[in-house]
Amino acid sequence: MKGDNKKEEFTNQLDQEIPRWFAIYTNFRREKLVDRMLTQKGIQAYLPLQKVTRRYSKKIRVQQIPLLNCYLFVKITRSQYIRVLETEHVLKFIKIGKNMLCVTDEEIEIIKKVTGEGLPLEIDPSSYVEGDVVEVISGNLVGLRGTLASIEGKKRFSIALNNLGCTLKMTVDPSILRRVDQPAIA
Repeated sequence: MKGDNKKEEFTNQLDQEIPRWFAIYTNFRREKLVDRMLTQKGIQAYLPLQKVTRRYSKKIRVQQIPLLNCYLFVKITRSQYIRVLETEHVLKFIKIGKNMLCVTDEEIEIIKKVTGEGLPLEIDPSSYVEGDVVEVISGNLVGLRGTLASIEGKKRFSIALNNLGCTLKMTVDPSILRRVDQPAIA
């Protein structure tokens, strides 16, 4: 009977008909290759990329590197699960504990907004404390919500997003932030 109870404790959000986003873990520096291979298989994949300027002694190069090392997102149904795992350089699906949880469409859209935003942003840490729920109220990142996980100096903070299994770090201008964990005063 104990085996039956354990099955009930685990959650698997893979659906037979409705495709959902899941995070997968790849070999180091194979994210772009896996993205191409999954696309060739007809599987919808999303690799968040960020532009990084590298300065060398004689030149400056702008490169697109993964926002999250070794992470890639796939939108799949249950029948596509094995095809994803059979793809070369795919190591595993990201799980929380033993639960196979999907990444919401809202979180994918937030990541797309973050990667599409090329502006360096700043924050005044004196007006925010760790644990605050914050929302961006202006610019391309409008609607971004997360928990202020940490303040790193005067110009950086970490926002924790649900179900990603990681913390997304960015810098934000305090003039475009508002705290949302406090009820509105009528």
